[in-house]
Amino acid sequence: MLKYTVKKYCSEGSKVNQIMVAVLMVLPVFSYGTAIGWMSPMGPRLMSDDGPADKPVHPDVISWMASVPYLVGTPAVFLFGYIVDNFGRKKALMLTSFSMAICWGLKLYSTETWALIAARAVVGMGVSGSYVVTPLYIKEISEDSIRGTLGSLVVLSQNLGNLVVFLLGEYLCYQATLWILLAVPLIHLLVFPIMPETPSYMLKTGKVEEARDVLAWLRCKQVTDASIESELQLLLIELEQSKSGNFFTSLKTILSDKCIFRAFRITLIITLARELCGCLAVLHFASMIFKESSGGWVLTPNQQAAVLGAVQMIGSCTASSLVERTGRKPLLGTTCLVSGLALTVLGGWFFAHTTLVAWLPVSALCLCIYCDAAGLQPVPFVVMTEMFSFQHRGTVTSIVIAFTSGLVSVQLRVFHPLATTVGLYLIFWIFAAVCLVSTVYIFCCVPETKMKTIEEIYEELGGKEKDEEAAVTRM
Repeated sequence: MLKYTVKKYCSEGSKVNQIMVAVLMVLPVFSYGTAIGWMSPMGPRLMSDDGPADKPVHPDVISWMASVPYLVGTPAVFLFGYIVDNFGRKKALMLTSFSMAICWGLKLYSTETWALIAARAVVGMGVSGSYVVTPLYIKEISEDSIRGTLGSLVVLSQNLGNLVVFLLGEYLCYQATLWILLAVPLIHLLVFPIMPETPSYMLKTGKVEEARDVLAWLRCKQVTDASIESELQLLLIELEQSKSGNFFTSLKTILSDKCIFRAFRITLIITLARELCGCLAVLHFASMIFKESSGGWVLTPNQQAAVLGAVQMIGSCTASSLVERTGRKPLLGTTCLVSGLALTVLGGWFFAHTTLVAWLPVSALCLCIYCDAAGLQPVPFVVMTEMFSFQHRGTVTSIVIAFTSGLVSVQLRVFHPLATTVGLYLIFWIFAAVCLVSTVYIFCCVPETKMKTIEEIYEELGGKEKDEEAAVTRM
């Protein structure tokens, strides 16, 4: 059926089928983005006396609701790695949507503590599914000329989900918001089954002719086209090369080879800097933060949170052009530095506990969120793909995502209690310190990977061993 669609609706060599699959494919990521942003407008509503629950939800429950997705996401990363290899990319992606549907369904069913925490725990499957399956699916269905553009849809769709739920939470009731959010994964589950499995996975399972048909459909070309056969042969070569090792042999190589291990250590540190800069905590607790900073500005806390979402979208849209113009290292270091300075000022504002310059909190947080979306969020992923060959890329990605998910879980669990006990100013100063120390590390130890081969990067890393070890000691 798919190859006949090419003849009727697509011009020869059109990208329309790749774009269509990619747009449908990122719906689970959009749903995951709404799950992140949902805590901001709905957390305060659940804790209020006139909220949707029979009695106000305790702040500790809200903290667990924010934390538990990443706690579950830590082992789920490896689970999804197993699923994509043994059951296919398509089934793994549909499992992600199914988990998000369960999340929204549980919240509609009950506002009891068990249901709220269980629903948020299921989001942990969305964390892993979004960032293990989706980038892999995009890589395997897209051609080089649009792979970067389609890849940017992952971050864009997540950030769009944040913005949408901020707006829904401001203008719609609790139940109406949940019904709309439930509709997204259900639509995906209904529509996505007609989409194909990736050609690479079909070749892995021995379905060579089916892989040729799907590849021709994706490229909007005839099955007999010479370029289809050429690309198919390249995929077969890549498949043979990937059979040479598995997770454990790759991990052994990473730990034993000094240059590869140094690259892994750099990747882990800059990813931790991204996660500990505070932006994720801000997105989860934006309304609470703005409620604490209310003092005369014209926007409500939820409307200020929506401004953050809009700024995040702008940052995502400018990220791809910035990373190519400025290079990886300058963009990562600059955005980290600016975030640190903004958070320092923000902590000072909360420490002074002033109602003057009421616009400052939202302005400082907007600057941090922009820096995160434009540099801190995408650059570590770009650096990771450029510092490792395909034999090690999957292993490194799984370990880094699992480790950072566990750390984020702890961060979100303690954010609200610490804010209540010691004040927001100290938390923002801690985030600022992480950013500023990370800035020093980035400029001293992280190599520029733009337009460099892996061999050139490792050669540079070999000369920076002493500098990096000294920086790690200072941290």
